Amino acid sequence: MRKPLSALLGASLILASCGGGSSGGGTVVAPPTVTPTPTPAPTPPATTACTLRDRQDWVAAQMREWYLFPETLPAGLDPAPYPNLESYVDALTATARGQRRDRYFTYVTSIAEENAYYASGATAGFGFRLSYDGGARRVLVAEAFEGAPALAAGIDRGTEIVAIGTTAANLREVSTILGSEGSAGVANALGPDTPGTTRVLRISDNAGTRDVTVAKADYALLPVSPRYGAKILTDGARQVGYVNLRTFISTANPALRTAFAQFRAEGITEVIVDFRYNGGGLVSVAQLMGDLLGRNRAASDVFGYMAFRPEKAAEGETLLFQPAAESIAPTRIAFIGTGGTASASEFVINAFIPYLHANAALIGTNTYGKPVGQIAIDRSACDDRLRVIAFATQNSQRQGDYYDGLATKVEASCRAGDDIAYPLGDPREASTRAALDFLAGRSCSPLASSGAVALAVRRSTAATELLAPERPSTVQREAPGVF
Repeated sequence: MRKPLSALLGASLILASCGGGSSGGGTVVAPPTVTPTPTPAPTPPATTACTLRDRQDWVAAQMREWYLFPETLPAGLDPAPYPNLESYVDALTATARGQRRDRYFTYVTSIAEENAYYASGATAGFGFRLSYDGGARRVLVAEAFEGAPALAAGIDRGTEIVAIGTTAANLREVSTILGSEGSAGVANALGPDTPGTTRVLRISDNAGTRDVTVAKADYALLPVSPRYGAKILTDGARQVGYVNLRTFISTANPALRTAFAQFRAEGITEVIVDFRYNGGGLVSVAQLMGDLLGRNRAASDVFGYMAFRPEKAAEGETLLFQPAAESIAPTRIAFIGTGGTASASEFVINAFIPYLHANAALIGTNTYGKPVGQIAIDRSACDDRLRVIAFATQNSQRQGDYYDGLATKVEASCRAGDDIAYPLGDPREASTRAALDFLAGRSCSPLASSGAVALAVRRSTAATELLAPERPSTVQREAPGVF
């Protein structure tokens, strides 16, 4: 049964996606209670001073204690050759990464930075999400966030970033940067995510081409957009609920409850859940999303399992549906996904397959493929939080082997693009249109049906990919493409 999701000081569970070197996002799970609670390492004495070797030894010890794939860890790995903690963690996880089971999912981050993001969405940057087309050498704005500098400067979905510079005198064409340095060059050209970092951007949109100067600033990423995050679409004589969740953080809860209360009041039974850029977030929010879609679920129905390695099996959780006052009883759900849809998003989609079968469809392209989650082990003296893969996520049928994405696991699907010429949730937008077609029973082209083909489909059908730096911040793991 579901245990109380009380905050854990020493360890918490998350579903977070990529830690670097790959596109895709991450999913954070609200921390379920773990019994017994893994305790953080003792605070080192003042003389230790958090040296690199001391931090490396601490990480190695925690990995051997909790890692879901202990057989892949090297028997002995000398930390000395590794110049930083990140490269040492990469070396520890290299075997599992080669097996596609830990694609930079295990990492060390800042306790303060992560807490700020998951509590309120606090981050710093321009406040837009970027995608790029490597073949055409273009960078496009997939989304811009309310209350952030980019949208205030007139930059929104569909805008093309043509050139980037620190001044108007040294603008560099994006096509040149992509051609010579790849997507990492664009990420570097945008500068560090610290308030005050200023760039001149040459942009092109329906209003023409112009240069704008934008400074990065602190802002709170709203998980549900007040512009298009939740609404009711009319498709002929039918009404369809649409909800777009950007990230699974605690501030999403009130907006989700409000949206579903409206759906319930209007008798909505068909829903589009847009996870196309959602890399993950708190498990508690994933559970709430399931509950809001689970009015017709019994109290004994399993939402999902979190399974630890055999010697840690007692730490596992069985999560049950708990319908809320705002919950609806959907007859069909269209989940919009892309290669940026990961972890907690996939957990929610997978949870409904055993209950709705072919009445739950994946729309768009294949998802990222992350059926595992992390616990957080803190060392506050060093502001180190180790996010280590420690558990697998499974649905009520114990199905959870979707490392190549969910395209081979869903019973229904429709292939569609991400058409940034239209706003998110606009019935004219390709994925939204395909979702409406599925709900109405109109025909569509399904995604691939085998693992190798599904992986290829994810790579070939998406004209653009979300831009990701080599070492993403917390927000970039959970909301991929954000700068």
